[in-house]
Amino acid sequence: MGKLIKLGNILTDRGSKYAVSGAAVVDRSDVDAVLKSLKRDKAYAKATHNTWGVLLPDGVPLKGDDGESGAGMVILRMLEREALHGHVIIVTRWYGGKHLGGDRFRHVQTCVSAYLDAHAANADRDGTKQTG
Repeated sequence: MGKLIKLGNILTDRGSKYAVSGAAVVDRSDVDAVLKSLKRDKAYAKATHNTWGVLLPDGVPLKGDDGESGAGMVILRMLEREALHGHVIIVTRWYGGKHLGGDRFRHVQTCVSAYLDAHAANADRDGTKQTG
């Protein structure tokens, strides 16, 4: 399991707050360890949803909606487009009291994009660009 990277609060809409985190992983046990590590932070443990997606190094897709139906698939599709394998991305939402409808999927996309941008910038800087 790689180092957990938390980008923190990415956006707020109608009281709901979104954050994004992630780490390098090689298998499902690594994914579970990353989620456990994230939830050691009380703020993330108390979040309404911690949705995630990963393309394992062998190409196996895994996702978890954590009650935010369809959000894990949004993350997976973006990972597939970027061909980023071996990296779990977690989008955290703290529910603000108002339903967001389809906007919630756009917010998941915004969070994943922010993480992918940060990951690409770090990979370019370190000379470790990771692709499938």
